[in-house]
Amino acid sequence: MGDRILQISDDFWNIRGSFKVAGLVDVGTQASLVRRANGRFVFLDSYTLSGEVERQVRALTNDGKDVEAVLNVHPFHTVHVKRMHESFPDARLYGTARHVSRAPQLPWEQARTEDTALHVVFAEDFDFMVPRGVDFISSNEHVHFSSVLVLHRASKTIHVDDTLNYVRLPKAARRLGPADVMRFHPTLGMALENRAGAARDFRRWAEELAERWHEAENLCAAHTAALTGKKNRGASIHDRILEALQKTRRTLRAHERKYG
Repeated sequence: MGDRILQISDDFWNIRGSFKVAGLVDVGTQASLVRRANGRFVFLDSYTLSGEVERQVRALTNDGKDVEAVLNVHPFHTVHVKRMHESFPDARLYGTARHVSRAPQLPWEQARTEDTALHVVFAEDFDFMVPRGVDFISSNEHVHFSSVLVLHRASKTIHVDDTLNYVRLPKAARRLGPADVMRFHPTLGMALENRAGAARDFRRWAEELAERWHEAENLCAAHTAALTGKKNRGASIHDRILEALQKTRRTLRAHERKYG
């Protein structure tokens, strides 16, 4: 799949990029460019820009001079961090604890993207939510459930990596049901903390996510697709999140039977 940039609003651009598993299967990835109320720009996630996408980004950002920060919000999305910093060396660089441990040579800011201290810095433009009841950085390298979810208030857009998936179904499948589906990442069962109450905590967090961000109209999800309010022919994002939570019932009940 080729790189492309989607303009979600006057102040939000979603970059759909390429990421190949084992060098063969392209599952895609994303980063978002957001113009803050102060006129400066922030990247959510890192991606190696090239070609027409890079030209568009540099035209928007005064050749990168107006990019003030890069916020890496998924602990296991680390491939493009170094190149992103090289492309925008003057931008403040933020990452999760895993980003810092994987690339200690980079000039990381002290606050981590999962920390409340970071969320306060950018509170004028963004709201942040970190999943509860699950490991944020799993000891299992194959469990990529958790990320920092970000809402850009002005554009009513959610940027999310892995935690929530949005999938457009093939035309053949649409004859039998909905045209698209939103769901929580399938590694939820392995991501839940091994303790009593973890399933309850996750359920309450997901309900809070839907209610706190009930006005969201757009959702940009890594590896899958972006859902925009203009093209949404189904339920609201609020309702889709609650429907996605309902689909986790068996997983959460199984965890409660084992841990309480």
